[in-house]
This record gives sequence, structure tokens and C-alpha cells, in this order.
Amino acid sequence: MVNDVAVQRWKRGLRGHLITPEDADYNSARLVYNGMIDRYPRYIVRCAHAADVITAVRFARENELLLAIRGGAHNGPGLGTCDDGMVIDLSTLRGASVDATERTVRVQGGCTLGDMDRASHACGLAVPSGIVSTTGVAGLTLGGGSGYLTRRYGLTIDNLLEADVVLADGRLVTASASQNEDLFWALRGGGGNFGVVTSFLFRAHPVRNVYAGLTLWNLDRAGEILQWYRDFLPGAPEEMYGFFGFKGVPVSEPFPPALQGQRVCGVVWCYTGPAAGADVAFRPVRDLKPDFEHLGPMPFPALQSLFDGLYPPGLQWYWRGDFITELSDAAIARHLEYGARVPSLLSLMHLYPVDGAAGRVGRNNTAYSYRETRWNMVIAGVDTEPANRERIAAWTQGYWEAVHPYSAGGAYVNFMMDEGQERICATYRDNYDRLVAIKRQYDADNLFRVNQNIRPAWGGRMM
Repeated sequence: MVNDVAVQRWKRGLRGHLITPEDADYNSARLVYNGMIDRYPRYIVRCAHAADVITAVRFARENELLLAIRGGAHNGPGLGTCDDGMVIDLSTLRGASVDATERTVRVQGGCTLGDMDRASHACGLAVPSGIVSTTGVAGLTLGGGSGYLTRRYGLTIDNLLEADVVLADGRLVTASASQNEDLFWALRGGGGNFGVVTSFLFRAHPVRNVYAGLTLWNLDRAGEILQWYRDFLPGAPEEMYGFFGFKGVPVSEPFPPALQGQRVCGVVWCYTGPAAGADVAFRPVRDLKPDFEHLGPMPFPALQSLFDGLYPPGLQWYWRGDFITELSDAAIARHLEYGARVPSLLSLMHLYPVDGAAGRVGRNNTAYSYRETRWNMVIAGVDTEPANRERIAAWTQGYWEAVHPYSAGGAYVNFMMDEGQERICATYRDNYDRLVAIKRQYDADNLFRVNQNIRPAWGGRMM
């Protein structure tokens, strides 16, 4: 039992806000992005600066509290919260600054992609990140980070220059290519296993406006389009990015009435080449005569926020993922079978390209291992109604089981649910034992374990 006097002493030293179940804002503070997650932490520490993070980590360790770290709270299995433990909430640490001369962006640990994009866009720059602007920078980065700029500029971790990290013993250290190099290696794909990152420094790239949007086709053409996409994209210039998806069409403009409410296939595009080359780049796409086209020049942050309104916080989410190296005709047949049965308009299957620049990094250069793959797949059952959670989960699991035999074996950790230690080992492959050794060095007692956990056990495979 935590001593009340110790809690009050700790609370008086905080510059931020300690929220407990007795507080009026507790129920709103404990919510995360996935409405399927319903957990009740004992303490939520809304930190105002790194010193608050340090004292919170020490308090959790000294009082043997289960500890979860919340950045953007987008994690599917709800690893940004816990029952009857402590949540370190970074959501008020939202500072972002740009050095336009050096082309770097520094962001605090609670920033969203939107926060980072607004700061960098003002200077004509962008950091490779994800596709939904409300996603937290911290969770996305620590898992690897893929999105619209991946083929041209690499994963988010490939653009990470340094990170300030609060360790399990309460020390604040900097990890980079020249400081705490082993920790820096582990942070680039190893998830939240090694500490609380209070700030990131990224390399940025000259991206202001892009030619982007989506093209949709009726579902009866899905086989043709998916085979074309499989053959076209790997050979396209790295300035050309597009993720394929099965999805439902919202019942709203700008979609034509004939498509509204229908299940379709489509590709969401982002072209970062010269504006004068856009028509040539998209000629093969338009030759396929999409049933709906919404393409044109736009500011990069507009593309990043394209899906924010469609996927607000509080929806029911259940997802599974895999890395894909080859998309065989047999695999496509299984995709067509399940893609035609998308259980709700919000449910989806996406294939995110992770080739190009991301594929030129060695598989052992960062904790993120699957550098030879071409796509990062996610299957997500999504619905507004809690009553439908079993239905969307069953579709997701069935779909994943049907296509997993055609996968590379492991998955992007940010698209994993609670799938067990064997699955985590498969995801890190021959990087796993090195991660275990680094975990023992920095968090031997496994304080940071509410994550896709690297267990600090000798031999790495058992606890």
C-alpha cells in the first residue's frame, strides 16, 4: 500500500498535475484513443517538464507500481495505460522548435504528428512520420515510424538524431550516435522498453507541398488493381508513395452517391517530386480509370490530417499486422476473400510501402529488423459501437490467419496486439538477444513492461 504522506510529498513537488480516481477530471483523463480499452489507473501524472517525469519514475519504482507511459495514446492494445498503477502522461509536453539552417526539428515527448508538422511546415520542412496527425510522435518513433515520406526519406527512426531519456533509475540521459550508443540503437524500433523519452531531435527534409490524394475502384476490380499495384509501386520512383487499402466509403461529400456506403479498394497517394512531373507520374494510375479520383497539390500537413475526422478518438479498434516481402497471386486471392467482407465502413486493410530509402538500412543497424520487406500490413476492425467489438475482432483475426502464411514472419510492433513473447521474438529476429542485453543494462527489473516487452532475462527467451 502506498503511503498517503509519501503521495502528498510527491504531489507537492510536481509542477504538473496528479489525477486520482477522486478527481472530477479522472474519467476523461484515463481515456485513450481506442474505445475498446477501459482501464483504471491509480495515478495519472500529467507532467509539465522532464523533472516531473523523473520524480514519477522514481516514485513508481520505489513503490512497486505498475507503470505505463502515455504519449499520443493511439496504441491499439492500450499500452499507454494500465489498471491500478501509474500512468505518466506526456500530453502537455507539446513544444516543437525548428532549426531551419541545420534542417532539424526538436519535439517534446507529448507532441503529436500535427504539432511537429505545423512547426516544420512553416520552414518548408517535414520529418518522415505516419498518416494520422493525432498520432503521438513518441510511440510512432519508438516502434519505427512509417508514412508518406518513407520510400524517399526512410523510417522515422532513420531520421532520429538524438533522444533525451529518463531511465528506470531516474537519470536523464541523451542517446545518440555518440552518446549511449547502445541505448540509441535500441530506441530505434525497440518500443518503450528502455525509458521515457522526453524529447526527440529529428533530421528534416525540404517538403512543403505535395501532389496527393486518393483513387478508388469498385470492389469487382480489386484483383486487377491489387496485382497492378504489386507490380507498379516497387519500380516507381521513390518520390511516388501510395498505400493500397480495402475500405468503406463514407456517406458524405466529396464521394459520389453511387460509391457512398460501398466497400471499395483504393490507393492513397503522395508524390514529392517536381510539381511539373505530377501528370506524368500519375498517368499509369489514371490509365486504370478510377471510379473516383481526388488528387491535386496540397500542403503536406493537409495530407497528414486527411483521415483525422474519419477516425476520431473513442472508436472501437482491433488490429493485427505483418511484414510482407512478396505479394503472390495466392496471397491476393485470400485478400480478395476477406477484403470483400469488411465488417464496417471504418474497418480496413492497408499495405504501407517500406521499401526505397528504408530498405537501404541494414537489418542490424537499428532494433527495427525487417528492412528487406516491401510492405507493412495492418488489418483493423473499426466500429463506432461497443456491441460490435466481437464481430470486428473476429474478422480481423480470421483475415490475419488467412494471409499470415504469406508474410515475412514478424510484424511492425505498433500494429501488434497482446500476441505473446514468441511473436515479439519473431519481430526482432537476430536483434532480440542484443535488445535483451541492453534491457538488462538499463532496466534490469523491467519497470518499463507495459509495452511489447523485451524481457530482461538471461538468454532472452524466458522470464
